[in-house]
Amino acid sequence: MGLFEIIAWLLGVTFILGFLNYRYLRLPQTIGIMLIAMVTSLFLVFLNHLGLGSVGGFASRLFNEIDFNKTLMVGMLGFLLFAGALDLDISDLNEKKVEVAVFSVFSTILSMIIVGNLIFYLFNHLGLEISFLYALLFGALISPTDPVAVLSILKEAKAPKSLETKIVGESLFNDGVGVVLFLGIYSAIARGTGISLANFSWLFISESLGGLALGLLLGFLAFIILKKINNYQLEIIGTIALVMIVYSLALHLNMSGPIAIVAAGLLIGNKGRKFAMTEETRQHLYSFWHLADAILNFILFMLIGLEAAILKFSWPYLLAGLVAIPTVLFARYVSIALPVGMMKLFRRPFTRRVVNIMTWGGLRGGISVALVMSLPKGNEREILLVATYVIVIFSMAVQGLTIRSFVEEQLTAPSMFDRFKFLFKKE
Repeated sequence: MGLFEIIAWLLGVTFILGFLNYRYLRLPQTIGIMLIAMVTSLFLVFLNHLGLGSVGGFASRLFNEIDFNKTLMVGMLGFLLFAGALDLDISDLNEKKVEVAVFSVFSTILSMIIVGNLIFYLFNHLGLEISFLYALLFGALISPTDPVAVLSILKEAKAPKSLETKIVGESLFNDGVGVVLFLGIYSAIARGTGISLANFSWLFISESLGGLALGLLLGFLAFIILKKINNYQLEIIGTIALVMIVYSLALHLNMSGPIAIVAAGLLIGNKGRKFAMTEETRQHLYSFWHLADAILNFILFMLIGLEAAILKFSWPYLLAGLVAIPTVLFARYVSIALPVGMMKLFRRPFTRRVVNIMTWGGLRGGISVALVMSLPKGNEREILLVATYVIVIFSMAVQGLTIRSFVEEQLTAPSMFDRFKFLFKKE
C-alpha cells in the first residue's frame, strides 16, 4: 500500500469516526475518536477470528503498514509540540520555571525508579518474567505525561492559570526527559551491560542541553528572518520549515528533538509574535497551527484506538496492565508530593490540592505507545505493549473524561481542617 493510499485511508477513517462522535457520543473529539476506533478494531478482529469477514484483516494490514514509532516520534511530534509551545506565555513559564524544571526532571526520574522497582516485583510475582532493566525501561516510557494528551484535554478543565502553566510546562519538557531516559536504558540493554551513571549522566546532559541550545539558536535565526518579512503565507511556510529542520538536525546530532522544538516554539510564540509579526500574520499563523494541531491530534488518537487490532491480548497481560494502573498513579503521586513538600519549605506558592490535581491530570498518550512499539519483538515487548496500552486507554477514557469535574471538586471541596474547625471554635 502506497503512502498516498495510507494517508487517504487515515483521513477518511478519522473523518468518519469524528462524525460518529460529533453526532452521537458528544465526547471530546480526541477521546471519542480513540474510543470508537478501539471498539471498532476489537469488533473487526473478533469477526475475523470467527471467519466472518476480511475487514478485520484489512484493518490489521493497514496498521502494520504504519510504523507508529516513526509516524509519531519523527513525523508528527514536532508539529504537535510546536503548536503547543506557541500558545504558552513565556512570562507565565518564567514565574514557574523552578517548579517546571523540578517536575520535568526530578519527578520524571523519581517516577521511573518507583515504577521500575514495583513493576519488576509485581510482574514477576504474577508469573510474567521480566528483567529489571526492562521494568526500568517501562518506568521511563510511562512516567512522562504526554503533552499532546494534556494540551488537548486540559483546555476544557478550566484550572487556575498558575496550575495550568505548571502542568502544561511540565508536559512539554518531561517527554524529552523521558525519551532521553528511555534511550539511555535501552542502549544499556542492547549492549548487554549495566547502567553506567557517568555515561547515563553525560547522555542526559548532552541531549537535553544540546536540544535546548539548538532550538533557541535556530528559533532566533528564524525570528530574524521573519522580522524582515511581511507576508503571512511565507511566514507560515517558514515556521513549518523551522519545525522540520530543527527536529531533523536534533536527531542527526543526537540531541533531544522534543526539547529543541519546544524551545523554538516558545521563542517564536513569544518574541516572534510580539516583534516579528503583524496582526494579520498573527491571526493567520495561529489559525493555521491550531488547525494543524487539531488534525494531527485526531489522527493520532485514531491510531491509538486502531492499535487494538494488532495487540495480543491475553488474561495475564491484561492483568499486568490493570495492576500497572494504580502502580503508575502511585508513582506519579509520590514523585509530585515529595518535591512540592520540599518547595513549600522554601515558601514556593502552590494551588490548593495541587498534588491530587497533577496526579490525576498526568495523562499518558501516544508518546508512551510509540516508545514501547520501538522495542524489538519478544515476550517482554508484548507484556509492556499491552500494559502501556491499558494505561493509556485508562488515562484518556477515565482521567481525561473526569479531569474537569475532578479539578473543580478539588478546588472547591472543604479541607480536612475546614470540616472539623467547629471543634476549635470558642463558645
